[in-house]
Amino acid sequence: MTDYGQELRFGSFLTPSAADPTGVVDLAVVSERAGLDLVTIQDHPYQPRFLDTWTLLGWIAARTTTVTIAPDVANLPLRGPVILARSAASLDRLSGGRVELGLGSGAFWDAVAANGGPHRSPGEAVDALIEAIEVIRALWSDEKGAARVDGTYYRLTGAKRGPFPAHALGIWLGAYGKRMLDVTGRFADGWLPSSFAAGPEKLGEMSARVDEGAHRAGRDPAAIRRLYNISGTFAETADGSFLHGPPEVWAEQLAELTLRHGTSTFVLGSDERSDLERFAGEVAPRVRELVAAERR
Repeated sequence: MTDYGQELRFGSFLTPSAADPTGVVDLAVVSERAGLDLVTIQDHPYQPRFLDTWTLLGWIAARTTTVTIAPDVANLPLRGPVILARSAASLDRLSGGRVELGLGSGAFWDAVAANGGPHRSPGEAVDALIEAIEVIRALWSDEKGAARVDGTYYRLTGAKRGPFPAHALGIWLGAYGKRMLDVTGRFADGWLPSSFAAGPEKLGEMSARVDEGAHRAGRDPAAIRRLYNISGTFAETADGSFLHGPPEVWAEQLAELTLRHGTSTFVLGSDERSDLERFAGEVAPRVRELVAAERR
């Protein structure tokens, strides 16, 4: 049993459809009213069918009062670490400390390049991500003097720091490969994989790699939040697959992931109001009960 001692949290992962701009904002409000802790938005700046993620997050922040909001995950190659750092810190201050930064090394490189961004190899993308984290943290730091980062992909040559986040704003990495998992353990505040790319059976081995990276960096693995983007189907009967069945089955499966692998945040990818309400009202409380009972 792995216990990182972190409070359980539940959230929604919404599609920023430009065809229905009020719909996604309404679902964010539904998420908050239903009792979810977190609202996240995928970020694909090269996709004209989607609203811009940061613009949308700002709109959602203005329409809500309690939920944490985050990109899931921000597209580093097209946004750049300086803009990401200042955008996230600004929105964190405007929202009263309700922002976290999901961050990825990049994907869909042809689309990125078609929109003026770089076309990086996997190794280059990871190197750039490491430098980006250093840049972001340098701009958020309250250290005296200008910020300097001498990187291959990103540099700061005496940049003024700030604005500073309203709270200790975390960086959550969407990571799957061995090196990215090591980077997560060394540098990140959270690990944010998705069930479609990393099924439950893979979480143990991958989480262990995050832990190994943390140990090599002299960090406590318990400081790294384990999040999980999930999808599923509510049904009257279970068919034995992951998250297919009644809410009780969902709760049992998610509680097992918490107890076995330390997963403490579950983010449901759904644009159906009824799914979000059942997840918040029936699944989340039961997961908390099951986990609390086992830990006692």
